[in-house]
Parts: sequence; structure tokens; C-alpha cells
Amino acid sequence: METRKIIRIDDDLCDGCGNCIVSCAEGALKLVNGKARLVKDLYCDGFGDCVGECPTGALVIEEREAEPFDFDATRVHVERTSGAEAVRKFDAAAVEHEEKESNAIPLIASPASRAHGSGGCPGSQVRFAQIEPAAKPVEAGGPRQAIPSELRQWPVQLHLVQPGMPFFKDREMVVMSTCGPIASADVHWRFLRGRSVVVACPKLDDTRPYASKLGAILAEPSIPKVSVVRMEVPCCGGLTEVARQAVGMSGRTDLVLEEITLGVNGDLQGIEPQA
Repeated sequence: METRKIIRIDDDLCDGCGNCIVSCAEGALKLVNGKARLVKDLYCDGFGDCVGECPTGALVIEEREAEPFDFDATRVHVERTSGAEAVRKFDAAAVEHEEKESNAIPLIASPASRAHGSGGCPGSQVRFAQIEPAAKPVEAGGPRQAIPSELRQWPVQLHLVQPGMPFFKDREMVVMSTCGPIASADVHWRFLRGRSVVVACPKLDDTRPYASKLGAILAEPSIPKVSVVRMEVPCCGGLTEVARQAVGMSGRTDLVLEEITLGVNGDLQGIEPQA
């Protein structure tokens, strides 16, 4: 046994939708009597891909004593229960997890975070950049605007915008995670220029009305494309799930949906079309 990060499921919040099971490449989860269950500790690598797919917040990553993750045993389990295609998904996920671990190196986990664990989503782990020499803060004075803004609308928060607002027409839409503009200095020219935007956090917001509201907005036939700009942390995957549901509720079959992932360093990690 060792102390490590592993999934925990809140029975009271789990509605048995099964999204977490589909997203778990390790086959560590299954439905039992309408509730998600962890099959075995050794099949869960603690990375948390399932967390962002849960619409009710029933899944969190905790740090506790558990059997070590066993890569070989998990691979055999996946092949036995789900076949060759699932093994390919498992292998791809293992590579992706390793790459994301490597990309996170420039941001260093704080000693307190390492000692006590961050709890909840792995994205809440405290990390900081080591910069030598330290950058000098900009004084409050100076030009009124040093970098031009590409924002052409207000409001932007998904709770505040309403279907039918004129700035949604004849433009692509960006569904932006709240942390994205802080992590990436490129957000305005890369994503906002020429597009409308709504901002939301799938972890901290009350997301219950989000899918239906976004679906009503996307019913506007002149919106050709929706880009979800999310962070690499697992909990942010809920934003993509909201967008998928919204596209389905829009009544349209011609909408293009894509997921764009940003690293916590602000780098562009990937663009994936969504079915």
C-alpha cells in the first residue's frame, strides 16, 4: 500500500449517467445498481480524466492509502473486459498522461502541496513558475491600454448573456474556461478576434442552466462553429460536455464543435474535433 492520488465517488451526487466509465481508459470504473463504482484501486492511475466528464460533481481525486497503480495488470484487465480497441485507447491515454506530466515540469509544485496534497481535482494543486531574475511588476500608471483588446461584446459570463443578443450573429463562438485568459497571454488574438465569447467554469459555477441556455444561443443559424477553450486539468472537461449537450439541444445538425486545450503554462496543447 502507498499514499497516492485516486478517485473517490460521492454516492449522493452520482446519477449513474456513465460518462465517467466511458472516459476512463483504464477500465477502473463500472456501474453497480445505478451508481459508479471503482473496480479495483490498482486499476486507477489517479490522473482524473473521469472527473471532468461527471455532470454532477460526484467524482473527485483524493489522496489516501491504496494499492499502487499496476500498468501491466490494468492493461490485461482492459483487454479481457473490452478488447483490442480499448487496449489501443489505454495505450494512447498512457502516452498522453506521461506527456502532460512532462509538460507540467516548468511549474513547480509547492512544498506544502507535495506534503499535504491538494485534494479534489488535480488542477487545484499549487504550482508556481521559478523565474530568475524575478520580473519587475508594472506600475499602475502608464498608458490606458498597452495591448489592444479583441473583445467586442459585453457581458461575457454565461449566466449573464441571453439568447438572441446581436453579437452572437454571423460569428463563430468561443466557450472559454474562466482560467484560460489568465493562463495564456495569447487568448485575445488567437481566440477572441472576430468571434463572440461566453466564459464559464464547470467546477465552480452553478452549471445546471448552462447546457439549455447555450443550446438556445446556438439555435441561431448564423453561428457556424463553436470552439471550447479549456485548460488541461481534468475538471475543465466538463465545459466540453456542456457544449456537447448544448449542440444537441440547439436542434441543429450543421454546427461544428471543437475542443482546444491549453496547458497551465498557457501553451496550446491540442485541437480535437468533437462528434
